[in-house]
Amino acid sequence: MVSTGRVGATAPRDPGVVVGWSTSQLAELAGTTLRTIRHYHEVGLLAEPERRANGYKSYGVPHLVRVLRIKRLTGLGLPLARIAELGDADEHPGEALRGLDAELAATIERLQAVRAELALVLSEETPTDLPPDLAASIADADLSPQDRAVTVVLARLIAPEALSSYAGVLEGYSKDPVEAEFDALPADADEATRQRLADAMRALPFVREMRAAFPESTGVYTGAPRGERFALRVMAEAVAEVYNAAQIDVLIRMND
Repeated sequence: MVSTGRVGATAPRDPGVVVGWSTSQLAELAGTTLRTIRHYHEVGLLAEPERRANGYKSYGVPHLVRVLRIKRLTGLGLPLARIAELGDADEHPGEALRGLDAELAATIERLQAVRAELALVLSEETPTDLPPDLAASIADADLSPQDRAVTVVLARLIAPEALSSYAGVLEGYSKDPVEAEFDALPADADEATRQRLADAMRALPFVREMRAAFPESTGVYTGAPRGERFALRVMAEAVAEVYNAAQIDVLIRMND
């Protein structure tokens, strides 16, 4: 039992006389704000107190206990809606706190994964517009802006298994002079140049590796989450946007 004599208490008042706290006094005692107390009333977390003869609210010890409990639970991360579900009973909310602990554990795990990925991005300066595995594979690849753009679109369309195979082929990629010529190909390139370039690109090691990984012409789109037809249509639109007419013609000849 608390000994009031040791904390400077005066003689006890008449037990029938209740001198309550005002809203501002309750807020001060609880270490919170008037706005917070009023909000607790609005959402039904704190019962309205009786009023004095002059009309002012008169809060008592139960109100302070309730506010402190709410403050403690919200400080631990429990939402007000969940606190409201617990009711006014002064019992330990073990189940609710265990649920919160599980949520926090999942959040910590997710944040740790994010930090690991962020560390990779910072240390390797990997692209931030690609999935982590693919970004790591092409970090040192000398891709043209057009190839990078098409790769970003492709990564959004194909299945994880296909993306993993695609990333494996790209790993260690280095641009061949033939590809550099393709990157610089003007839109009005003549017929002979287009055919020569298509034949040369068809023989590139990178192209052969890609065809070995995806023997069928549309193999990379097999199992695409939104369907092969959708993936093919979107990629055709992307290619038409980022490459010029001569480059597209070379790609068609190369795959013919």
